[in-house]
Amino acid sequence: MKKLLFFGIVLFTISSFGQIVHRRKLYMMTSPFEMTVVANDTIQGNEYIDAAIAEVSRIENLVSDWKPETQISHVNQNAGIKPVKVDDEIFQLIQRAIKVSKLTDGAFDISYASMDKIWKFDGSMKEMPTPEAIQQSVEKVGYQKIILDEKEKTVFLRDKGMKLGLGGIAQGFIADKIKTLLVSKGCTSGIANVSGDICAWGKQPDGKPWTVGIVNPMNKTKIFATFPLIDSAVETSGTYERYVVFNGIRYSHIINPKTGYPAQGIVSVTTFAKQTEMADVLAKGVFLFGVDAGLNFINQLKGIECIIVDDKGKIYTSKGIHLEKMDLWNN
Repeated sequence: MKKLLFFGIVLFTISSFGQIVHRRKLYMMTSPFEMTVVANDTIQGNEYIDAAIAEVSRIENLVSDWKPETQISHVNQNAGIKPVKVDDEIFQLIQRAIKVSKLTDGAFDISYASMDKIWKFDGSMKEMPTPEAIQQSVEKVGYQKIILDEKEKTVFLRDKGMKLGLGGIAQGFIADKIKTLLVSKGCTSGIANVSGDICAWGKQPDGKPWTVGIVNPMNKTKIFATFPLIDSAVETSGTYERYVVFNGIRYSHIINPKTGYPAQGIVSVTTFAKQTEMADVLAKGVFLFGVDAGLNFINQLKGIECIIVDDKGKIYTSKGIHLEKMDLWNN
């Protein structure tokens, strides 16, 4: 059995029974990727992974907001000027993002990219931003100001200076797209790990499900629970590495797009869902809701579960997850 660490998640794999588990590590879209496929041989495994790489490149050239020639960049460049026509899959992605924004009451918002980067988590910050600077940073944010024309498939940002950033949803979207593509090519089992957003389908060569372990954010060498991942997705968002402390208060790198202030009180959120895209966006929403409101929110959603670790190391779970005991840090 092999054990692989993926951004707060450990994946256990077995290779046997005629087929092979073929794996390749990549670095794309400024993020680490890892593709795992079950194949008849190395040649077939490489064909599957090459197809996945091509799909990632194709999507990057649509959704990236730092490449000036992409459709999302064109939308941003024309903020407050005119609508921009986009491909149907991008239009639908933005539609879904807006639905999640409504569902989370703006805790998730793809127009967050217009915020000035007044928070820095590279060690260079020496003092808190002023309340005035924080207020100014959110003035251009607001999913309500993203105007969609379904007939024409256009996107219009109502105010000049607005900017879309799909970083909070694109990784999950890409993982799901990889799965769809590879299944269509005959890959009956695999895992797409897009910078910690993990989408699994099928089973391992021995017939057992893929298994993931959730890492203790207070001690990344420890695992506190393991779960089978059967044709579903898991995503862990953590703030235990990127944060600042002022006046004894810990501020994480996950910023509330409504207030401009970072999330507090939670260091790790792991979400389980059928689609990686949904696991991705909801994890960030739970961070901003806090423990109690976050659990209440997840418990109202069918087919979604979560595990929350607060900044004291206490574990909380949604109603569909049953850990045998809560103090598992030393397992």
